[in-house]
Amino acid sequence: MDITYLGHSSFRIHGKSATVITDPFDPTGVGLKFPKHTEADVVTVSHEHKDHNAIDQIEGSPIIVRGAGEYDVKGVGIVGIGAYHDEQKGSEHGKNTLYRIEIDGISIVHTGDLGHMLSAQDIDTLDGVNVLMVCVGGGHSLDASKAIQLINEIEPSIVIPMHYGRKELSQSTFGHLAPLDVFLKEIGKPDVTAISKLVLTKDKLPVDTQVVVLE
Repeated sequence: MDITYLGHSSFRIHGKSATVITDPFDPTGVGLKFPKHTEADVVTVSHEHKDHNAIDQIEGSPIIVRGAGEYDVKGVGIVGIGAYHDEQKGSEHGKNTLYRIEIDGISIVHTGDLGHMLSAQDIDTLDGVNVLMVCVGGGHSLDASKAIQLINEIEPSIVIPMHYGRKELSQSTFGHLAPLDVFLKEIGKPDVTAISKLVLTKDKLPVDTQVVVLE
């Protein structure tokens, strides 16, 4: 399977039997272009904000996965875990869903805009995760420090940072997000080189946690 970054919190996960897109965004409000002619079998939506739920950007007739629960589409197993977009149980910014996606024998977790640390029970639910896609830019979701704390609790093989500040984003909406280098410096990987695509097989996952930055 392989993973490519579409921007913000959106990824394309391409497996043998299906393609999953996470959190497609509205380019008008975000400031980034969303790739044209993007197709998927499954689209996961972590929460109902326009920078995460723009399913109209996806062509074809994908199955839309929203919220907590268990889903099975074309051999891809998905578990949605209920959480919040803030530390006040959603009273400020609403609910959020983490998704554990099992594809080609690899377990991927996408945190969406997680705004708080997880309970011990939720951490147990995420045992054995291979790839963690985690928000790192702060604001109304985890900042670098809290993201690193979560990484240390989950202990994935690979960490892919997302939802961070960049000059192409609409600064009026996302100017508060910290840039990626803040996270990379704090986690001790300031010189990571971005790659265009991450190709993974179950038998070649790293033993020690690695940080992968996708272009």
